[in-house]
Amino acid sequence: MPDQDFPEDSRPVLIHRPLSARKGRGAVTNLQGRYETTVREEFDDGWGEGEGEGEGEGEAGAAAFKTEVFEEQARRILTRNASPDVPFDVSLNPYRGCEHGCIYCFARPTHSYLGLSPGLDFESRIYAKLNAPELLRRELAAPSWVPESIALGVNTDAYQPCERELGLTRRVLEVLHACGNPVVAITKSALIERDIDLLADMASRKQAMAAVTITTLDPAIARTLEPRAAAPARRLRTIRTLAEAGIPVGVSIAPVIPFITEPDLERILAAAADAGAAAASYIVLRLPWEVNPLFVQWLEAHFPDRAQRVMNRVREMRGGKDYDASFGKRMHGEGVWADLIRQRFDKAAARLGLGSRSRGYAALDASRFVRPQLPPARSARAAKGQFELF
Repeated sequence: MPDQDFPEDSRPVLIHRPLSARKGRGAVTNLQGRYETTVREEFDDGWGEGEGEGEGEGEAGAAAFKTEVFEEQARRILTRNASPDVPFDVSLNPYRGCEHGCIYCFARPTHSYLGLSPGLDFESRIYAKLNAPELLRRELAAPSWVPESIALGVNTDAYQPCERELGLTRRVLEVLHACGNPVVAITKSALIERDIDLLADMASRKQAMAAVTITTLDPAIARTLEPRAAAPARRLRTIRTLAEAGIPVGVSIAPVIPFITEPDLERILAAAADAGAAAASYIVLRLPWEVNPLFVQWLEAHFPDRAQRVMNRVREMRGGKDYDASFGKRMHGEGVWADLIRQRFDKAAARLGLGSRSRGYAALDASRFVRPQLPPARSARAAKGQFELF
């Protein structure tokens, strides 16, 4: 990465070779993994003094646990989606792993592919794809690229804390802005406000929209459930800021957790609509692979009075299992309780005038796409001729 990208005193230190994995579950058994005293520049994520009663930050005097960011040179940056359950076909993730530490995150098992744990390592060992902007430019320049909307930050949040220093997402947006390729940014971070200049200009040409995830309005629950994401009230303020800038923004209620966040369903929709959201969507709790024991452990630690009741309801919506990955079922579940959640959501969204996020995707305009020009590649023969001069 060029030195001029960062001032000397703020340039992040990247680790070029992964260290051996520290196994563990940052949710409960390794409470120090919940980032008690990570030192960063001040950032308004909505966690003012007294919010959430200090949950999620560990006990005073606990040993600090430092996030490590590893450099990755990716081979490709655009991922094709084959699932009929999501409204996009192409996604881009500048990072592997996520500092937000959401205990329910469906992407946690992907860290197993790296030989790391889906628990603590997923939250504290982040892989940054430093060549993401260059790869994106190359893939958009390929004759095979047919312009269409790109979903940004689907697996892991593109605006997680390390983005403040690295700026990968900003540089990716600059490429998309220059090419006029539509983008949908999905986040639970207020950092997206930094890029309003790019997003608003694209939105004026129907080339950008955003979705802000809000799981609960209760800061105490959010502080343990999503320990390093922005506070719920701050996310609502982000929706308002984006909407006032002319950027179409939706609210994503994901996941809906029975008896924990589910009671907030209608209140979240109302608060988001009041803040300026134009669309809404929801996803019922998903517990694939290693996410299951992590979530159950969190549930028993923070809600022992209703843990069994929550899991019983989850199983009722998953055909008697903790999770069913079948297309058509994995996002919203099945059965009486899944239908009840769907009806509640549909009626509240209709009452508040909130549209479908998938319709927002379809409304984006890719007709003004301009294919980027790459610098001419030096031929092997030309390179050989230069070496012969020496």
